Amino acid sequence: MRRTRILTAVLALTAGLLLGTPPALAAHADPGNRATALAADTYTWRNARIDGGGFVPGIVFNRTEKNLAYARTDIGGAYRWQQSTKTWVPLLDSVGWDDWGHTGVVSLASDAVDPDRVYAAVGTYTNDWDPGNGAVLRSADRGASWQKTDLPFKLGGNMPGRGMGERLAVDPNKDSVLYLGAPSGKGLWRSTDSGVTWSQVSSFPNPGNYAQDPSDTTGYASDNQGITWVTFDESTGSAGSATRTIYAGVADKDNAVYRSTDAGATWSRIAGQPTGYLAHKGVLDAVNGYLYLAYSDTGGPYDGGKGRLFRYATATGTWTDISPVAEADTYYGFSGLTVDRQHPGTVMATAYSSWWPDTQIFRSTDSGGTWTKAWDYTSYPNRSDRYTMDVSSSPWLTFGANPSPPEETPKLGWMTESLEIDPFDSNRMMYGTGATLYGTENLTQWDSGGKFTVRPMVQGLEETSVNDLASPPSGAPLLSALGDIGGFRHTDLTKVPSTMFTSPTFASTTSLDFAETSPNTVVRTGNLDSGATGAHVAFSTDNGANWFAGSDPSGVTGGGTVAAAADGSRFVWSPAGTGVQYTTGFGSSWSASSGIPAGAVVEADRVDAMTFYGFKSGKFYVSSDGGATFTASAASGLPAGDSVRFKALPGTKGDVWLAGGASDGPYGLWHSTDGGASFTKLSAVEQADTVGFGRAAPGASYQTLYTSAKIGGVRGIFRSTDKGVTWTRINDDAHQWGWTGGAITGDPRVYGRVYVSTNGRGVIYGDTAGTGDDGGGTGGGGDDGGGGGQTGACAVTYKVTNQWPGGFQADVQVTNTGTTAWNGWSLKWAFADGQKVTQLWNADYTQSGTAVTARNVSWNANVAAGSSAAFGLTGSWTGANPKPASFSVNDAACTVS
Repeated sequence: MRRTRILTAVLALTAGLLLGTPPALAAHADPGNRATALAADTYTWRNARIDGGGFVPGIVFNRTEKNLAYARTDIGGAYRWQQSTKTWVPLLDSVGWDDWGHTGVVSLASDAVDPDRVYAAVGTYTNDWDPGNGAVLRSADRGASWQKTDLPFKLGGNMPGRGMGERLAVDPNKDSVLYLGAPSGKGLWRSTDSGVTWSQVSSFPNPGNYAQDPSDTTGYASDNQGITWVTFDESTGSAGSATRTIYAGVADKDNAVYRSTDAGATWSRIAGQPTGYLAHKGVLDAVNGYLYLAYSDTGGPYDGGKGRLFRYATATGTWTDISPVAEADTYYGFSGLTVDRQHPGTVMATAYSSWWPDTQIFRSTDSGGTWTKAWDYTSYPNRSDRYTMDVSSSPWLTFGANPSPPEETPKLGWMTESLEIDPFDSNRMMYGTGATLYGTENLTQWDSGGKFTVRPMVQGLEETSVNDLASPPSGAPLLSALGDIGGFRHTDLTKVPSTMFTSPTFASTTSLDFAETSPNTVVRTGNLDSGATGAHVAFSTDNGANWFAGSDPSGVTGGGTVAAAADGSRFVWSPAGTGVQYTTGFGSSWSASSGIPAGAVVEADRVDAMTFYGFKSGKFYVSSDGGATFTASAASGLPAGDSVRFKALPGTKGDVWLAGGASDGPYGLWHSTDGGASFTKLSAVEQADTVGFGRAAPGASYQTLYTSAKIGGVRGIFRSTDKGVTWTRINDDAHQWGWTGGAITGDPRVYGRVYVSTNGRGVIYGDTAGTGDDGGGTGGGGDDGGGGGQTGACAVTYKVTNQWPGGFQADVQVTNTGTTAWNGWSLKWAFADGQKVTQLWNADYTQSGTAVTARNVSWNANVAAGSSAAFGLTGSWTGANPKPASFSVNDAACTVS
């Protein structure tokens, strides 16, 4: 499976990193042009847990402080290991919109002399997809805060060759000296003032010449991968004096390794080195005097058909081929490479590009003289594994697969270019894959004949690219459309879902929607892996828990966008490869829509099931016959390009909000109350890229608006509770997450909660101070203090929203009809016919026999007089399914409707 994320080149973004605290802001308001203040709010931000989801090309352990480790991602920033919780802490959430490319991390370096210091070389693309240059970030507090030095060239955290490295290195003897290997023919660079200033090492003789595909006109695969790693021989220096011997890897198959023996003043190609390969890694064992090198015939991280492992004796200049298999038997390259610092003769390496049947990991305890494998064949296709896999913490890593031997699920991995043994603990190893970061804490079982256990060691590291988000009014609080791993149904934001969307499985989901008045009906569209066949559209009738494939119209090549009618009776789809289509039912056949161009973005009215909308190249389109025909609106002044997202407001027919544009034309937020016949631009909003709706504020009649926008000269995530008249910035400069222009939605059940898409940091959700949060998830028993002994009048609405043989779904709303607020609540009832709760969300619950108790969770504990709390449940039934006859809150009887 090919896993890659590329931010579309349509974005015209500039540079600049915002750090510090939110400024005092002021802005002018919209429709009536009344001046208003732009307020700020304090939010708590978290990830909807997925755990991983993308490529981890680099892991770096500090060599002098135990348990200090970092991980880098190709588009999702950098992380620091937190030993007390065994989780990862994100370090680059402060990267702002204009500097979105700095969420791609080319290399990390942790200072062995001063472990508080850490450095990151950042930049996502070396071609024009990223308009900004790269930078080196430096921190004196382990990544809690950063200072930045801009570079005169680009860096490519998401470019070919990104798994090689590390390109950035700190001198282990004189830590004011750093080296950085540059791509694009820019050579080797050095800093002598702890990363503040940089200059090119003019004496370095070779800037590299290898490109994955020199004929690629986009500049992505045709870039020279340059200087790929720098390694110091610490034994050739002393504290405070620059290390004398330094090695550097170059993307040149004939001249891959260079050395300096005079602290970087002069450099020369090492004689006798192998040719025909690129040196992905160079790891030095100074104790035994060996430089180990992992070679591949390409730069990776996906490709690589041949490879070798070599050992270079630094004292004698002797090269030894220590490859664990004959060259003729390789169909992969080597990259992941590590030495056990407690036992330097122990070396490990990975066959990073062995996609099928699995990656391979090799281990030697005699400096590469002999090797054993993580798995081997007994009698083909049967395997014998030296390890066991435990993915119970991230169960989706099975990818919903049921492979035949010799494949297994979950896989040991793919794209395994990072592999590190903890320098203080021979039993702990971590390695990155294309989907997660795995680890073990009993590695030496390998040598004693036992099995070591591999588990995801990735909690806190969230690395998905988010294309679309939905928060239905009932059922799961969050549905997501993701790049590379399809998407998820979150019934609890604090827990990793058991599986991704499957049946069918998309490589990337491009769009999803639910029927507003029948939210169990959900549709998604997506792209398939290269070479794969199958449908690009899928449907669910149980709120996204289970799926079935629709059929594709002729010519479909990709997912595009899709919209569900308000009642779920029909769908409109704008796929890649062909024109807009519509269907009644669940896509067994499609008909071409007329009057709307191919490639239009489509959405549904949230009230009228026959009304759909579209947008393409500055024109807004409306259909009133279920998507069969569209008519161009007379509305003018809308963005001319196609970087637009729009949505219709639930509960009001024809209420449409549109965000988008570009800096060289109309750009902002528009509102229509007549179904798109006309739009009014909000003057206060200078730029906007997403728009979404959430539960109305207490006392407000209009739903809360959310947008990723520029207002009052400041980029951020904004909220309006008064129809866009005034705006509140709800994020701050420490929480920006680079590019957030994919999607946004509020939660229709929780005021203030917003879900924000990122391009590599997963799904971020925020709660306003006072709302609190426990993830809005399913209950599992236990008492969190809900109830509180409060008394007072109450009313309960219990509604079965869906029922099927043996099962049902219900929504419950409990209202405080008294005169004093509830500080915690506990709702009790008894089922009349033996029904059993199987799942419950937005509350905790217990059931004993027929008696059920639902208790508040943290964020909905306080219910003011006249206000309500709501939760949903699914259950099982036999015979009959009547609703409960009576309810009580905190032991006080309620009226029932």
